[in-house]
Amino acid sequence: MSAIYGWLSAAKTFEPLHLLGVQRNAAYGLTGHLPHVVAHYKSAGLGGHGINAAPGIYEGRGLLVIVDGVPDWQDPALAAIAQHHDAAHALAEGFLQQGRDVLKQMTGAFAACVLQADHHYALLAVDRMGLRPLAYYQKDDVLVFGSQLDQILAHPDVHSEISGQSIFNYLYFHMIPSPGSIYAGIGKLQPGEFLEVNQGQDTRSFYWQRSYQDSTASKRELLAQLPIELELATKQCVADKQTGAFLSGGLDSSTVVGVFQKMSGQPVDAFSIGFAAQGYDEMEYARITARHFKATLHEYYVTPADVLAAIPMIAHAYDEPFGNASAVPAYYCAKFAHEQGMAQLLAGDGGDEIFAGNVRYAKQKIFDLYRHVPDFAKAMLESLADNIPLLRKLKSYIEQAKIAMPERLETYNFLHRTPLAEIFAADFLAQTNANAPLEQLQATYQRTAGDDLIKKMLFLDNKFTLADNDLRKVNRMCELAGVDVKYPMLQENLLAFAASVPSKWLMEGFELRSFYRQGMEGFLAKETLAKSKQGFGLPFGVWMGSDKALKDFAEANLQGIAKRGFLNPAYITKLIQLHQSSHASYYGVMIWLLVMLEQWLLTHKV
Repeated sequence: MSAIYGWLSAAKTFEPLHLLGVQRNAAYGLTGHLPHVVAHYKSAGLGGHGINAAPGIYEGRGLLVIVDGVPDWQDPALAAIAQHHDAAHALAEGFLQQGRDVLKQMTGAFAACVLQADHHYALLAVDRMGLRPLAYYQKDDVLVFGSQLDQILAHPDVHSEISGQSIFNYLYFHMIPSPGSIYAGIGKLQPGEFLEVNQGQDTRSFYWQRSYQDSTASKRELLAQLPIELELATKQCVADKQTGAFLSGGLDSSTVVGVFQKMSGQPVDAFSIGFAAQGYDEMEYARITARHFKATLHEYYVTPADVLAAIPMIAHAYDEPFGNASAVPAYYCAKFAHEQGMAQLLAGDGGDEIFAGNVRYAKQKIFDLYRHVPDFAKAMLESLADNIPLLRKLKSYIEQAKIAMPERLETYNFLHRTPLAEIFAADFLAQTNANAPLEQLQATYQRTAGDDLIKKMLFLDNKFTLADNDLRKVNRMCELAGVDVKYPMLQENLLAFAASVPSKWLMEGFELRSFYRQGMEGFLAKETLAKSKQGFGLPFGVWMGSDKALKDFAEANLQGIAKRGFLNPAYITKLIQLHQSSHASYYGVMIWLLVMLEQWLLTHKV
């Protein structure tokens, strides 16, 4: 894994050599003579073999520039410099000409820093989609930054403890969204965000955000353009290395496999994960796609024993608690591909979040209809719903429709459906802002201009569902397995194209991905086009009820987390009882979150 790690401080009381033992099995390279900047390339670790290129480094003209990743450049002159040298040289030249505005010229996956130590100046930034992470700690005249939180904590001037608020946020979101982190005082840059430190003055803002401006082209013209954009995006992701593809059998992974196969002169390798659990296995859809495109399908079925073996490994791999259970199948799929000789995988993540494919979009569109009902009609409907018991469904609809967005998206959140005093210890809850997660959602939701419900939800999901969740899941699990990963659906040309398609075509009525399905007719298999949304879930709750080893492990971890003072111990007891007596899948989600939290605390010795 390539990474950035450095610091800016007026005091130079230690040498970076003191930090070379922070991570095992890592090779580090010092950048020049400055004693307070380190860039490194982790050639092996976490059980895998990182194959990303080492960070680009430029030192000269009073600058030290490090770029992790290989960004694309909109400025032809900077693109030429990057081609002849590397991205760090291009960023240095662009910075000298344009200052921090040079960031607007960069697309693709990257994290970058520009340092002018003599002027106590630093510029940190991450790419538009948040594909590459970058976190930082700042106090007084010390700025410490790194791709991983563990790197920052290793600095002797960093003093940080676990944040109770972040534990609350984790249980709310199932991960800890940027700009927060599990540690108090350490923040993470959000997609398209920068931090500038200049002579004691700090500026943190967005250098770019996705704009949604409807195209003036006809629907027919846009449908004709879709396959062209998909092919261009996929071409940009196929490198000169042994490449395969994830294949769940859904629209996006099937599209990626199909376009990849169209470009290839021989059958491409596709990798699928199955589960021997009713309602979870989608292998048949993967087989349909593989037969349709004549790709070579490699199948692996995850077992409860696999889950048990993976939990501590996955908990250790993340630098903060991460509760997306589909990290398990993502890891085993990537590991399986690596064992079959793959150096890189193409992933279909992002299609639902740019072409309106998540079930909540249709559901919220139904609720949004109430906003347009005249006031006199609302009064009549609400009176009827309040006074006629048979109209319970209408009453429920009205109650939910009256909740403002984006709070309405969280109606079924565990932390909204159970009184917080039942879940959390009183002392812990007293020190927590229970509204903080909603405030984060609202801040992102309101960044989009206009009143287009679908586009505002897409923007929200680009931050919370993709950058904070799915991309962290796939990136880290592929790294753990020893393979690189690229995302055709998140290439800039396709992102810009999708943003230009009017919402009325993205979703016609309440049909998810109407436009995309129409554009893929004749290319994807009919069964794929007709398939309903399912996802890449893990039957943890079901297996916990039938596999004794998994059950014992989970309950032991629940007893461990109960002793840490975050939760009301009675809630743990009730959760176990509810899982055993009803809805094992539903209550298994919260159990998984708590097990992964306890495992993270244990493996990180907190």
